[in-house]
Amino acid sequence: MKYVVVLGDGMADYPVAELGGKTPLQAANKPQIDALARKGMLGLVKTIPDGMAPGSDTANLAVLGYDPRKYYSGRSPFEAASMGIVLAEEDVTFRCNLVTLSDGESFGERIMLDHSADEISSEEAGILLEEVGRCLSSRDIRFYPGVSYRHLMVWRGAPLDWQLTPPHDILGKAVGEHLPGGSSAGIITELMIGSTLFLPQHPLNLARVARGVRPANAIWLWGEGKKAQLASFNHKYGLKAAVISAVDLLKGIGVCAGMKLIHVAGSTGNLDTDFRGEAEAALAALQDGIDFVYLHIEAPDECGHRQETENKVKSIELIDSLTVKTLKAGLDCLGEPYRMMILPDHATPLSLRTHTADPVPFLIYDSQHEQNGVCRGFDEQSAGDAGFFLGEGYRLMDLFLQKTEGQ
Repeated sequence: MKYVVVLGDGMADYPVAELGGKTPLQAANKPQIDALARKGMLGLVKTIPDGMAPGSDTANLAVLGYDPRKYYSGRSPFEAASMGIVLAEEDVTFRCNLVTLSDGESFGERIMLDHSADEISSEEAGILLEEVGRCLSSRDIRFYPGVSYRHLMVWRGAPLDWQLTPPHDILGKAVGEHLPGGSSAGIITELMIGSTLFLPQHPLNLARVARGVRPANAIWLWGEGKKAQLASFNHKYGLKAAVISAVDLLKGIGVCAGMKLIHVAGSTGNLDTDFRGEAEAALAALQDGIDFVYLHIEAPDECGHRQETENKVKSIELIDSLTVKTLKAGLDCLGEPYRMMILPDHATPLSLRTHTADPVPFLIYDSQHEQNGVCRGFDEQSAGDAGFFLGEGYRLMDLFLQKTEGQ
């Protein structure tokens, strides 16, 4: 038996007036996914435990079968693992976004315009992070470049009593009401303010403004955590597993879970990602002895954060026509039974531009046990109407892999 999870980050949403009162999942033309839903199992799953922040970190841990209440130690340590950064026990990691802030007489008056600096390229971001490191690093604080706007800061000996806000949670808002809290909050605030003293004047940012794109004129620090410890996925489930993703968070979770990382050259995390190439890479891995592939696609989440309704619908349609269609055809040719699960990790409503903890729809298709369902297709309402609700998200993997109980 082969297993594939297609995780459309942030696909779930609320009804949108621009879409005639439909959600993007309802509005999207996705015949492949809808057909699998009618032939498979449909339901809702709560991926975010009560009391935990709705993020891709906690949600993807749950989908992979790890109870976030037990295994979650912060977001950025997973990104550090993906980047190959060896952490000491006393290290605390922080996610470091390159962001776009508005002008303002004081730092607190500035508006968070874009958490991604217009989805800055990794090449340009690397140049700016080098300058950040030169200007802001110290004996105990170091900066590491990542992918696009997503980077890392490691602070040796930092405290752990932080109250930090993700930048995508405050889009369109003044940052003054969301400055760091904690015993050493002033140091983090000083680092972020310090970045605004040199980044706006950097030649690369001046060139970005000249060509009509937003400058990466500040850093924003959040997502603190300590070194992550996960049980091996292979030990838990007895399967050789691999992960495909464009983002360091998911790669890092895979590293910590002992999963093979598969790199796809055209995987960007945005709408221009190589949807078909990612599916082909998954099929190649399954043919080469891998039993389980976790294919994470970031694009719908980015469209939700950027409030791009048309693009969010388009991202779902591309997942359907390029990713799922390619996977289904290839799996059918493998000559052995398979199961495919499709779901978002969380909702990223266009109206809010950030994540929510709402239960999300999932479907499980089994090539050996096709059903004759009556559902309209794969969306939030149809999944709710199916009448199956799983309140503990980390148990979904047991259901998918046909385990009788959690391990």
